[in-house]
Amino acid sequence: MLLIKLLNTQLFAMKKLFFVFLSFISVTTFCQTKVVIVPQPVSMEMHTGNFNFSTSTIIIASKSDMHEATMLNVYLKKLYGFTLPVKGTASATSKETSIVFYLLTSGKKDEYNLDVKSNKIMISSASNEGLFYGMQTLLQLLPETKESLSNGFLIPELSIKDYPRFAYRGMHLDVGRHFFDVDFVKKYIDYMAYLKYNTFHWHLTEDQGWRIQIKRYPRLTSVGAYRNGTIIGHYPGTGNDSIHYGGFYTQDQIKEIVKYAKDRFITIIPEIEMPGHASAAIAAYPQLSCFPNQSTEIKNTTPWAGSRVGKQVQQTWGVFPDVFCPSEYTFKFIENVLDEVMQLFPSKYIHIGGDECPKTYWKKSAFCQKLIKEKNLKDENGLQSYFIQRIEKYVNNKGRRIIGWDEILEGGLAPNATVMSWRGEQGGIDAAEQHHNVIMTPGKYVYFDHAQTKNSDSVTIGGYLPLDTVYNYHPVPKELNDSLAHYVLGAQANVWTEYMSNPQKVEYMIFPRMSALSEVLWSPKDSRNLDEFKHELPDMYKRYQLWGANYYKGD
Repeated sequence: MLLIKLLNTQLFAMKKLFFVFLSFISVTTFCQTKVVIVPQPVSMEMHTGNFNFSTSTIIIASKSDMHEATMLNVYLKKLYGFTLPVKGTASATSKETSIVFYLLTSGKKDEYNLDVKSNKIMISSASNEGLFYGMQTLLQLLPETKESLSNGFLIPELSIKDYPRFAYRGMHLDVGRHFFDVDFVKKYIDYMAYLKYNTFHWHLTEDQGWRIQIKRYPRLTSVGAYRNGTIIGHYPGTGNDSIHYGGFYTQDQIKEIVKYAKDRFITIIPEIEMPGHASAAIAAYPQLSCFPNQSTEIKNTTPWAGSRVGKQVQQTWGVFPDVFCPSEYTFKFIENVLDEVMQLFPSKYIHIGGDECPKTYWKKSAFCQKLIKEKNLKDENGLQSYFIQRIEKYVNNKGRRIIGWDEILEGGLAPNATVMSWRGEQGGIDAAEQHHNVIMTPGKYVYFDHAQTKNSDSVTIGGYLPLDTVYNYHPVPKELNDSLAHYVLGAQANVWTEYMSNPQKVEYMIFPRMSALSEVLWSPKDSRNLDEFKHELPDMYKRYQLWGANYYKGD
């Protein structure tokens, strides 16, 4: 009897220990089973052991890296609903589990190290920018759901050494065709930050709407920011919605967004289109046209809302013949506009467009033909080159540089211009061979307005750009040898919004292709693996859900 009692006592103790063990696993910790970081870091070494991340973890930072500590809490609050206490290096104790930001005295600007140990996570870099990138990597080591972290989350011990492949890692957003509010622009910038992009190309003026307040020219927004309707369906349209549509950003809102991006180490490059894609500006100030008294040309077959008389903001998509006249009035107008733009945007570059400028009106204009002769120009392409070079000189005198689409090569490239090659790669090759900096944006690889599936489930501009094509893109063309390859600063995805009328559609079009391009621009070329990337897509989808983003889920 005593033996049976003893055995029962031992069995009860073992059961109790077993249930305690189960309870410890299920309640105390949630352990990450695999590590998925996008873009893939240069090197990652896994170790044994874990760091127990919880709401009692502290952040340790000095005055010089307090910004990154603050930003970590900004993202923790946004994604998980809590913040961590921050302490200075002097007040922290070795007993506390901590995340430490450490600014090195030397090293590459964008490079960072992330070391996870049993009681400490160390993020170190020679720059605040590098610390920020390390912090974004840390965020991807945290859970993919908004579940409470009060009971702890095990981060595996590891060591990461990381830095970007290209200096220019860009995303573009067209707000001219469709307007997106301040909150979404900020959200778009956050998406870029999560994936370590560093340049936001903000397309602010178009034929269908002028989106930036210019105090000297109030009609640009009172008239140019609105259209009387928009075509329905794919171009040329099955009708017109007849909805008065538009919007613009005040200068205070611009400043707010510029600061928001700066806090995330993202430079905003504003684009003010010229000499083409200028219908909205011309509708506001007809004197900018070669024929100010001539009504906007509208095809009889174009579905149109409201008056067809006078200069109009366009209601359909495409390329239109009424462009800026290269007159002294126009140049003074552009200079005044750029003065206000450059006060708002501290970026080194100002994008001046230069693409898709029909020469029809210039050919008809007696003023333009006379100017071509006076300036000893070859033809209308030479006139466009004269236009761009004159604007470039003005911008250069203000201490800035211009970027233009590859059409600025026509008639001779402006001396200090950087070229965005969008009509394939040839424009970039030509510019590099002329020793000009290049940003690759070819439609075949990085136009995210193109459909992601052959049988498109929504209206798009056309074309087919699957994830595989984006991921396999190499921004440095094989035609450029080693002595010319360095002129390719990087690449950028373009998001033209003719058929993206709301934020959810934009998100659907950029994800997961934006993640794929982030690896093209950040990760070492030889370490990229498409099959592995696609295998990780389910984890990325969970991350998009955490971000509150819509996304394309595949065929």
